[in-house]
Amino acid sequence: MKKEITYSEAMAELDDILNVIQSQKIDIDALSERVARASFLIKLCKTKLRTTEEEIQGVFDEN
Repeated sequence: MKKEITYSEAMAELDDILNVIQSQKIDIDALSERVARASFLIKLCKTKLRTTEEEIQGVFDEN
C-alpha cells in the first residue's frame, strides 16, 4: 500500500526540485521528469489547502 504524501513532504520535495533546477546541473530528460513531478505536487498541495479551507469554513458556518 502506498503512503499518501503529506503537505509538508510535498513542499519539501518541491523545494528540492527547485534547488536542482536552479543549480542548472540537470539534463533535459531529468528536467522534464522533475517538472512533471513538481506539477503533480503543486496540484496535491492546492487540493490539500482547498480541503482544509473548506473544513475550517464548515466549522465557522456551524457556529
